[in-house]
Amino acid sequence: MSYLIHTEQCRHIICMGPMAFITLCERIRGTGLVKDAFRSIVEEQVAKFLHIVGHNVKNRYVSFFFHRSGQTVSRHFHNVLNAIIMFEGELLVQPSRVDVQPYIQNNSRFYPYFKDCLGAIDGTHVRVKVPRSDAARFRGRKNVFAACDFDMKFTYVLGGWEGTASDSRILKDALSRQDPLIIPQGKYYSGDARFMLKRQILTPYRGVRYHLKEYSQRGPQNPRELFNHRHSSLRNVIERTFGVLKKRFPIIASGTEPHYSLDTMTNIILACCILHNFLRGVDNDDSLLAEVDRELMEEDVDTMSTQVREEDYREGSNLRDSIANEMWRDYQNN
Repeated sequence: MSYLIHTEQCRHIICMGPMAFITLCERIRGTGLVKDAFRSIVEEQVAKFLHIVGHNVKNRYVSFFFHRSGQTVSRHFHNVLNAIIMFEGELLVQPSRVDVQPYIQNNSRFYPYFKDCLGAIDGTHVRVKVPRSDAARFRGRKNVFAACDFDMKFTYVLGGWEGTASDSRILKDALSRQDPLIIPQGKYYSGDARFMLKRQILTPYRGVRYHLKEYSQRGPQNPRELFNHRHSSLRNVIERTFGVLKKRFPIIASGTEPHYSLDTMTNIILACCILHNFLRGVDNDDSLLAEVDRELMEEDVDTMSTQVREEDYREGSNLRDSIANEMWRDYQNN
């Protein structure tokens, strides 16, 4: 362990720098769920966990690497997993009603037009292990729903959904469950057209250029295009956040069948999101973010958000039109 935190390979082996690792170990030690033992101190147990989620390797590989039995590795993995989940209330924090996100307030492109925007929502796909009889229900594009703020920190995570479930159905469940996504009165999240739900989710105009890549040759030509262009810039934060998460923790990005049950995998997803937030505060990896940004720019434009049926509620339409018209007036005057 002493060699690990002093080698240049530390970040490659456990997905974070030495100081972040030391801080994390102390916080995990403080939970009481992971304890120093004669043959395995807390730092070793945490390193095993991080190596597994950071390289998507099986227990038997880590067993050989750390010279421990498979049973010991498994026990340590689950103890660390449970300890990290205990930080959910501290590190996954939903924004309050009075907050205006600094990213919005300090950017004239977004303020005051999007002053009530809390962040962005979207889903992502994580492969899970389920019985063959349930496999069809879990096939699909996205089975993890999340919200994030403009600091690229997750504020809400809901995993374990069937891949065939619609985005609107998942959102309605997130808003109504015992531990709900909280959207205070008068506030909203930025999302694509699949999440249209009155004033709670602000979505783009259908049939209008949307993705940032589409504006690279020709700027906005009318209020709706200007709205979509800036809305896309705001919603891009959730794509970048998911991208960094999966780059740092390949266990949730792999296309192969996971080594863990659905329930354990759901907890792993949550734990990785918690670790992501922790690291955003103490160990930003700029090279990782730059890699994600390059890949997002190279991706083909996904037009799904403009091809699905949209229940365009009057309240949501009025808010969107009001913002678009105000932005366009200021845009022309400047």
